[in-house]
Amino acid sequence: MIPLRRMKFLLFLASQMAIFILFILVYSHNDNSLQVKEEPKSPHMHVLVLSSWRSGSSFVGQLFGQHPDVFYLMEPAWHVWMTFTQSTAQRLHMAVRDLIRAVFLCDMSVFDAYMNPGPRKQSSLFQWDGSRALCSPPACNLFPRDKIIPQAHCRILCHKQPFKVVEEACRTYSHVVLKEVRFFNLQVLYPLLRDPSLNLHIVHLVRDPRAVFRSRERTTNELEIDSHIVMGQHRQKLKKEDQPYYAMQVICQSQLEIFKAVQSLPKALRQRYLLVRYEDLVRDPLGQTARMYEYVGLKFLPRLQTWVHNITRGKGMGKHAFHTNARNALNVSQAWRWSLPYKKVFRLQKVCRNTMNLLGYHLVTSDQEQKNLSLDLLSTWSPYELVYQEG
Repeated sequence: MIPLRRMKFLLFLASQMAIFILFILVYSHNDNSLQVKEEPKSPHMHVLVLSSWRSGSSFVGQLFGQHPDVFYLMEPAWHVWMTFTQSTAQRLHMAVRDLIRAVFLCDMSVFDAYMNPGPRKQSSLFQWDGSRALCSPPACNLFPRDKIIPQAHCRILCHKQPFKVVEEACRTYSHVVLKEVRFFNLQVLYPLLRDPSLNLHIVHLVRDPRAVFRSRERTTNELEIDSHIVMGQHRQKLKKEDQPYYAMQVICQSQLEIFKAVQSLPKALRQRYLLVRYEDLVRDPLGQTARMYEYVGLKFLPRLQTWVHNITRGKGMGKHAFHTNARNALNVSQAWRWSLPYKKVFRLQKVCRNTMNLLGYHLVTSDQEQKNLSLDLLSTWSPYELVYQEG
């Protein structure tokens, strides 16, 4: 017969063992429930052309948008900013990011918050006619899907299509490409880079700030609301003549921070970032377009090669602020050198110096240097190498 004292000890051990086993079972269940299963990456490619105003982003958007495998929208976040015109870029970041994610997934109901209630047409979208995908089947049956479609023709013939065709069309493409100028840091995009439902690749387009400044001067009225949001509350403290330089300071700093932030990303995420200088693109449009296409898995079709050659070798300087017409792209990129007073260039270089140095834009120290077109102001070293270095 087991002594009472020993019996109590055995019962105690048994109870503790039961509690331990129960703890293991509960812990194991909870641990499994907290595990996030690795979902396969989306079979679709999602491309964000990330830039700032007047940097050639409409042109780059068209390089993607005219491809028959691409559903393209130009600046969908315009609708967010025009809804909250008294806000700031930083305060609107999250709303812009959420809208971008929804559009990448072809969920166009996200626009309900930023458009007037009631029946809408696809022409309710900002710059909708710049999207070949909205000018061809299934969105509009008047143009073949595999042809280059002039924006003016699309605007006239496809503007009455119902809004629902935007989502229907989006779901038929392998690539969704969005062009945006309303992100001022890379950190806000980290959740999208890590989102298993997205296969996000970023094309970061930069341009010589002096050329950007010159172009912004010519489109002051069109950019007035955007500029106010960029400057935020600081605008009220600035003289009118100082405001363009402060806006450029904010823009230059944001482009610099985006580029530098890439260096801290894991290597796998750095490989989903591509830096493109507008000046490199206009000097070698076919080569740089092929580079961007290869990066996102698109074939550079012969008819697109012909179109890219023709669109960058026109005689004009561009007639409309937000349209992509045939023009001499190389001359456009250099126009600031003979049209912008050195006094303005000198002041602009002071506020954008760090960005220019890092991205390979040489400063000019005199009016003579500025107008000497034989002097190449684009660095021959490649800032791209900084992105892919081991780290």
